[in-house]
Amino acid sequence: MGRNTFLMKVFSSLQVREIDKLTIENEPVTSINLMERASVKFTQWFTRKFDSSYPVVVFAGPGNNGGDALGISRMLIERKYQVLVYQLSTGPSLSLDCAINLERLKTYTNPIILEPGKMGEFPTIEPGAVVIDGIFGSGLNRPVEGTAAALIQHVNRNARTIVSVDIPSGLFGEDNRSNIPENIIKANFTVSFEFPFLSFFMSGNELFTGQWEVVPIGLHKDSIDNTDSLYVTINAENIRDLLIPRKKYSHKGSYGHALVIAGRTGMMGAAVLAARSCLRGGAGLTTVCVPQSGMDILQIAAPEALTLARKSDAFFDEVSDLSIYQAIACGPAIGTSVETAAALHKLIVSAKVPLVLDADALTLLSEHEEWIDQLPKGSVLTPHPKEFDRLAGASADMYSRHLKQLEFAKKHKILVVLKGANTIVSSGEGKSYINTSGNPGMATGGTGDVLTGLVTSMIAQGYSSLDATLIGVFIHGLAGDIALQTSSVESLIAGDLIDNFGSAFRQVKGQG
Repeated sequence: MGRNTFLMKVFSSLQVREIDKLTIENEPVTSINLMERASVKFTQWFTRKFDSSYPVVVFAGPGNNGGDALGISRMLIERKYQVLVYQLSTGPSLSLDCAINLERLKTYTNPIILEPGKMGEFPTIEPGAVVIDGIFGSGLNRPVEGTAAALIQHVNRNARTIVSVDIPSGLFGEDNRSNIPENIIKANFTVSFEFPFLSFFMSGNELFTGQWEVVPIGLHKDSIDNTDSLYVTINAENIRDLLIPRKKYSHKGSYGHALVIAGRTGMMGAAVLAARSCLRGGAGLTTVCVPQSGMDILQIAAPEALTLARKSDAFFDEVSDLSIYQAIACGPAIGTSVETAAALHKLIVSAKVPLVLDADALTLLSEHEEWIDQLPKGSVLTPHPKEFDRLAGASADMYSRHLKQLEFAKKHKILVVLKGANTIVSSGEGKSYINTSGNPGMATGGTGDVLTGLVTSMIAQGYSSLDATLIGVFIHGLAGDIALQTSSVESLIAGDLIDNFGSAFRQVKGQG
């Protein structure tokens, strides 16, 4: 997926069109000149990626996305690329700007018209050619059918490399639950203008977007700033703004005391990872509540942590004094016994500080839904998709699951961190934050325990639960990205993330 260091709002397709309109009205700029800007930016990206030895095949639709593609064709021809252009439909069905760019292109080459209804007469695509997909843009509001669907299927079957303009043809900007997957372009690369679309972040749609990147085209800044969005990306710039500098004369008491309740006999690794993460995240003090049988393991693996022995090796029992802690994590490998459930409920109703609940604690919470509204203010749940489905009901796809996440967070006034390739944080205020760090190497046991410890550490230090969660989610992913520089997606393990927290914090601060 794309990597961008600037703040990005994620707007709906309708909002993007409105921002385009406001840019045209307020800059002012003509719509054809705004299209020209987009074509220039795409062409600059394309020429960096593919030199003129690659033959280029362009498929342009009748709307403004097709107009972009025609402008790009002209610019590539000017740069001595060999370009074949196919136009789907002509005449009155073309948008005004598409018609203008078609006439401009005719100075250089005559596009080949693909007549509606002649589905068996699509062009041969040579194996070495790069296909530029400009058939449909984000204005599409129903599944592709007929000739256009047959063309998309033809391109998907025969093209080795496809680059989509703004959005893969056939893909909707948000909700694709009613879409027809075989009638959507399967791009290798997508170059989007100014903003990514929400659908780019949904698992399953990577099949269509491939690697995506956003290029700026100079849309009106005030229009962007004044347009509300329920979605914003989490990236280095906005995390940098959240970090609070440490004072010279501070001490361990200045940075809070975190409690981590984790582990059971035979599963102490989860406790070790959560504890080390909490320590490396910067908490002044970290106490780890583990079974007596795990005390030696913890003290050897994390000597900086304080320890609190549980009465039973078989289950988690209650912690007598919670008043000394500023944040409490509970769940990694604690088990789901009746005794543990009782202790978890006692923790929920007794705690006066935010809880960060993960793993087994989430399983128990799903079995006792009435406990959710008893959670302390600022509490954070960190489920992976299956854990969330147990909490909120099964979902057929990520978009449906995310809608439930939004509703769940708003209903219970808590933070829900739905973990995945693009982890999404939803708040009780109805806003969602989409993470842009992380990589597939993090799909390994223990990384969730690391995230639990890190978010807890940030809350203990005095950050609001929302800021703590956003920082934790981004640093967690960035540490994985940094670890990957000297590792591989196959060999990455959870402990590697903790070892790279320092580098991640330094990078966010601009310190290298």
